[in-house]
Amino acid sequence: MKAYKLLLLCLVTFSWTYAQQGSLEPMDIFDLKYISDPQISPDGSQIIYVLNSKDVMNDANRTEIWKIDKDGKQNLPFISNDQRAYSPRWSPDGKKVLYISSRSGRTQLYVHWIAEETETKVYNFRSGLSSPKWSPDGKQIAFTGRVPYKKESWVQLPTKPEGAQWTKKPVLIDKLKYRADGAGFLADEHTHLFVIDANGGQPRQLTSGNFNVSSDFSWAADGKSIFVSANHRPDWEYAPSNTEIHEVKVKDGSIKTLTDRLGPDGSPRVSPNGKKVAYLGYDDEYLGYQIAQLYVMDANGSNPTLVSKGFDRQVSNIQWAADGRGLYFQYDTEGNTRVAHITLDGKVTDLASDVGGMSIGRPYGGGTFTVAKNGAFAFTHSTPDHPADLAIGQKGMEVKRLTEVNEGLFSYKTLGAVEEVWYESSYDGQRIQGWVCKPPNFDPNKKYPMILEIHGGPFANYGDRFSMEVQLYAAAGYVVLYTNPRGSSSYGKDFGNLIHHNYPNQDYDDLITGVDEVIKQGYVDENRLYVTGGSGGGVLSAWIVGKTNRFKAAVVAKPVINWYSFVLHADNPAFFSKYWFPGYPWENTEHYMKRSPISLVGNVETPTMLLTGEKDYRTPMSETEQYYAALKLRKVETAMVRIQDAGHGITAKPSNLMNKVAYVLAWFGKYP
Repeated sequence: MKAYKLLLLCLVTFSWTYAQQGSLEPMDIFDLKYISDPQISPDGSQIIYVLNSKDVMNDANRTEIWKIDKDGKQNLPFISNDQRAYSPRWSPDGKKVLYISSRSGRTQLYVHWIAEETETKVYNFRSGLSSPKWSPDGKQIAFTGRVPYKKESWVQLPTKPEGAQWTKKPVLIDKLKYRADGAGFLADEHTHLFVIDANGGQPRQLTSGNFNVSSDFSWAADGKSIFVSANHRPDWEYAPSNTEIHEVKVKDGSIKTLTDRLGPDGSPRVSPNGKKVAYLGYDDEYLGYQIAQLYVMDANGSNPTLVSKGFDRQVSNIQWAADGRGLYFQYDTEGNTRVAHITLDGKVTDLASDVGGMSIGRPYGGGTFTVAKNGAFAFTHSTPDHPADLAIGQKGMEVKRLTEVNEGLFSYKTLGAVEEVWYESSYDGQRIQGWVCKPPNFDPNKKYPMILEIHGGPFANYGDRFSMEVQLYAAAGYVVLYTNPRGSSSYGKDFGNLIHHNYPNQDYDDLITGVDEVIKQGYVDENRLYVTGGSGGGVLSAWIVGKTNRFKAAVVAKPVINWYSFVLHADNPAFFSKYWFPGYPWENTEHYMKRSPISLVGNVETPTMLLTGEKDYRTPMSETEQYYAALKLRKVETAMVRIQDAGHGITAKPSNLMNKVAYVLAWFGKYP
């Protein structure tokens, strides 16, 4: 009851503060919109996209499909009265659009005729329908779907008497990966490839067996085969990063394997003339941070060539240019996502920046684009003052922003100004990039409290993108510092691997140096410092309070506290044990414990709150419970917040984003 009263008081206080300043308030979360999945028409004249919004009465996310002309005119709903429509895709001739909808409660595939303004339901799939793609002639649609398989039980149970009320039968698990964050306990299913007639009918399953195919596949130019990525070796469960490119014949489902190296090969893309296949991958070195590079091979698997040699950034979302002489792609560099073009001899040309804005909670990388035959491309565009809007660009032309979906909200709200900072780490002089968000109506002559907000991953990046959490902290009167310490992506392979088998460690110095650099500016009260972060940021928040007492309070969100228990309890033990550590925990106990924040709990004096989703299977609740119990035994001021109906992301429900911010501010407010 005390915790409830504290939260209520905090919400009332902060709501008054926000309203007085005319800045963002927690309830504004329900008014935020953003754009995702922009699909430019084959001729580049129109764009269909998904408009994401919130339903305050049902605490739900809504997705609607809209269509807009390339000049920004005729921006209208495309599929009327459907708030659960997504994955729109143009037909090759630009006359139809397929999409997925769950409006009936089931996953359904539709085809919409644009000129006729009519549509048909192609198929009602039982589960897991994703990534529908037209065949080159527009007559078929391929997609992936989940296929159940049966296991013979080796336990014979007695039959219960007629009318008896017994409890449910035990659940027998024999898979290595038996649960996944966001999905819960996994059913006995595999993901396989299907094709269906574009006018409807019964889908035909092309792949089968004890393995999963990736949903990121590509039709051959002649429509006679489909190129997919999968690992169908017997030990596939133990080698999550060792996939190959395979060619699957549409006629009979026969499979030809085209790659054979140790490492992931995926995202195949067939060239316009059908003679080449581009794909992403790398030679596996079992490093924590390995960047996907661009390769091109002949369609029969011969002559694989590394195209992006010397390009020290992660390549993603590859799309062939219509002339077949290069590809478009996106990549992150220094906290910013860009669209670029690369020739087959490796020359890279940047075409657009500020791609992203689909993670409205925190300023993570992301975003996407698609390209038309004439080279025009549509992409999600974000800066610190707005989530993803729609923009269009073309080589040699200036990028044009087409939408302002939050204009109504932001027209009467004052945002905190965000500025970039660079500094040298006190540990070894590494240059570290960060951003500072100042409270709305900032007065440089005042002294403000400051929050250090740390990103997760750890191989991820914050950047110059919109963040509702950061803005709400700023609106409550805090300066907010967020940085990309060593290990962050978008600075190259070497920088990312500074924390390989060495995390957390000197990233602590990177973060603390950033705090000191901002304090030097003169507007931060160094006696009112606070720290928080989620996932990898939760690890570092717990590590920080075990190393220093200079922060008045901390909120450790969805952390790993004990690496030994994490590797054996998280949702991907085959990956974490192989890539993040030198071996299994029972063989390297000292190494695991040396990097575990629980090892420093005896030093903690900082009031520390824990905050984790009840259904988090990435950094399970047991990690939070261990730290909470340890802090309680030491009589350190602490509290544990268990976010209901939440996995690792916490904010899948709009109200949980509001809840998270409210609890963080309430805890910091206890220690002014």
